[in-house]
Amino acid sequence: MKHRAIKRRNVVIGIGATAGAAAVGGIALNAQASSPTSTSSSSSSDVLVFDPKAYKKLSTTVTDTAGTKHAVTYHFWKAITYVAKPVDATYQSLIVSVPVEIDGKAVDATHAPILFANSVGGYMPSSVADATGVGGGSSMAGGGGGAPSGAPSASPSASASSSTAPNANGDTNSTGGALNTNQLLALAAGYVVIEPGARGRTLKNSAGDYYGTAPAAIVDLKAAVRYVRANKGRIPGNTDRIVSAGTSAGGALSSLLGASGDSPIYAKYLKELGAADASDAIFATGAWCPITDLEHADGAYEWNWGTNDLSTGKQVDQTVSKALKGQFAEYQASLKLRGLNGFGPLTARNYDAYMVKQYLEPSATTYLAGLSDSARKTYLAANTFITWDGKKATFTWADFLTHVGARKKDAPSFDAFDLSAGENNEFGAGTTLARHFTAYGAKNDTTGLSSKRVASDIPAKLDLMNPMYHLVEKVNGNRSKHWWIRLGTKDSDTSLTVSANLAARLDNLGDDVNHLYYWDQGHGSNTDPADFITWIAKVTGYKGRQK
Repeated sequence: MKHRAIKRRNVVIGIGATAGAAAVGGIALNAQASSPTSTSSSSSSDVLVFDPKAYKKLSTTVTDTAGTKHAVTYHFWKAITYVAKPVDATYQSLIVSVPVEIDGKAVDATHAPILFANSVGGYMPSSVADATGVGGGSSMAGGGGGAPSGAPSASPSASASSSTAPNANGDTNSTGGALNTNQLLALAAGYVVIEPGARGRTLKNSAGDYYGTAPAAIVDLKAAVRYVRANKGRIPGNTDRIVSAGTSAGGALSSLLGASGDSPIYAKYLKELGAADASDAIFATGAWCPITDLEHADGAYEWNWGTNDLSTGKQVDQTVSKALKGQFAEYQASLKLRGLNGFGPLTARNYDAYMVKQYLEPSATTYLAGLSDSARKTYLAANTFITWDGKKATFTWADFLTHVGARKKDAPSFDAFDLSAGENNEFGAGTTLARHFTAYGAKNDTTGLSSKRVASDIPAKLDLMNPMYHLVEKVNGNRSKHWWIRLGTKDSDTSLTVSANLAARLDNLGDDVNHLYYWDQGHGSNTDPADFITWIAKVTGYKGRQK
């Protein structure tokens, strides 16, 4: 047997750990795929049995956030179909990366936590079919890569034409670029990295039927978790310590995965795919800018960004905005949430004060404290709405909104009257590209639909796609109990309250919640990836990587 010479896959991750580091500007990735040094093929006839020997041995160099380079040798399993009856194996497959040597020292990842990083963006299809190494997942919403840390998106979903599949969340590049940060750092920390593909909303078969709309993506991710857990003892890593990660729509799916573990409402879908007979509950959840709680997202968006102009300088229809704000007030009251740190009941009337006190001022304070004296002086001179006493930043909600500037989306932002939003496509069915999923959107439809009501199957699909259903209406005891939630303060892809509500509910349930906002960052930001890797070790109880 001949062995080809090793080509190293050099990867540099230079994300500054200091406050205010740029979401993308601080990352430099330079990767060259390495050739295998050893290969073993599977002889198993059972597609749901993981073959421990069917890997390729690869080498890579990872530069951590402190600038230290780490030589990593790892075993890589190329795309493995994770269901017995796949609809489309191109998307219903996963890859596995397991470190075996780091900086010249042997690593035993048998009991290491598993980072389960999806690459979904915009509820679009994601695939690992062509992956040649760690971080190889790709989404049709952007370039390669997977876990959190994407470039800010550029265009609102509502601007897309309904004649083509619109791009949810303006998510044109939320999973593109240097997006393998979490996976690479996890590998260098000695963790097992598993990256699943999943079907997405634009997939259409020869008969014209859409087969990747709701709830396909979450069902696929659950099936992938079941495959991993069913192979306990064969697949490396601690299958009881799976930590999911995702950004934007991927963040929403990560949240949903964490909230809905073993929920019976997915059983028939999993059975249809021939998913493994195992649990789909995960231990911990990482979610960056989750685009979720979709049926209430329009109201939340107008409460948050209703007074902000569009990039054209014009305001959205204020009659529509006002009506949606009223819906948010009713929904928020119905949740009966209490804010973190003893804030008390969260309502539409006091949510602005809560956001400023709990998240925004601490975010600005951390950012300013991390600047040099001269840089801080320059920033404050350019942002006079902030009062800085040397220790703390203070400002008003109104001034913060002015600081953010143009909103990214029109109104309604998610259930567009003309069915142009990506989320309309997410709830399409059969040969129908897009459908309304809120009563308000259906009532005000402008496409000429004969019915002004949502389809009868929509309510059940909303439950399947919303983590809040599993946290409020049907409180799930098998949910994740540890949560890492991040969002940029300038992210107007959805309302800032969406993540805050998720965090508040989890906190009210007694879960461990680590939630903060990145100051002046946009959609897909991930400015503290090293902290996430450290957090994984803390919550999972992982003590070390060496043999």
